[in-house]
Amino acid sequence: MGLNASRFSTLSQYLRSDAQIDWHQAIPNCKIPNWTVGMQANASFFGDPEFGEKYFKSENSSQAFGNRWRTAIGDWDAKIVVDIGCGPGNLYATVGGSPRTIFGVDISHGALAHAMQLGYTPLLADAHHLPFIDGFADIVTLNAALHHCDDMARVLAQAARLVRPGGVLITDEDPVAQTQNYQGLALVVVEARARCPMYWLPGRASVYKSLQEQAWRLATEIHNCKPGDGITPALYADTLEPLGFEIELYPHYHNVGDELFQGEQGKLGFKDTLIQILCGASAPQPPQSMMCIARKVDS
Repeated sequence: MGLNASRFSTLSQYLRSDAQIDWHQAIPNCKIPNWTVGMQANASFFGDPEFGEKYFKSENSSQAFGNRWRTAIGDWDAKIVVDIGCGPGNLYATVGGSPRTIFGVDISHGALAHAMQLGYTPLLADAHHLPFIDGFADIVTLNAALHHCDDMARVLAQAARLVRPGGVLITDEDPVAQTQNYQGLALVVVEARARCPMYWLPGRASVYKSLQEQAWRLATEIHNCKPGDGITPALYADTLEPLGFEIELYPHYHNVGDELFQGEQGKLGFKDTLIQILCGASAPQPPQSMMCIARKVDS
């Protein structure tokens, strides 16, 4: 009880004076007046004891993932970190280290309860309307979070608002918007596989086997349900540059580690490589994701 009281006292000093927080819950709750369908799906899936545990053990926990993120962060020991869309705590569990404080923001109570056990200071809040004060965080992270949000640009701007001058905002594992010129046999294959929506979530169908959990998982992927949706370089440039950030973008496939920062992007999976071949040599081969490292200019 004493540990939680101290933890939440630290949280309270970084909240806006008008923040409507319910402190009587096991995890502090910020009032959320409007729950969208997508928000409800994310809260339910990632907080589910079975499905959420599968996510924690199977996604965003590889050695390559950890190496990539550790290099991007540099060093977060003794720093104030805000992990937006933290889920059950995959990022901190994989990266390790000793932040001064790591706040975990999510809309799933079950996921936050898991993250708190890992060392997060949790807050249940809507990423579109963060209750934090401006410019207090050394590092703000969003891993595999933006595409789960209804308005990606708004969430990115809210995250940027928390970064102190000289601080850094890092995002990753969001699908890059892709439109491909499928033709011939490739078009037939893609149309057939598109009837199973889990195709658009590479590797997920082998983890979430039942139709129920596949449907729940897909419902969380607000901007990853079909080709052509996802993030773009313009999303980062148009949102962050006017707010005083210098941005670096690193397109990549999910199996790449810290070699990303030496120009390696990783490799496309076998199934998607086959489709690219069927499309013809001139077909584009866009990476799956794009890591963004945005530094707030210290004026």
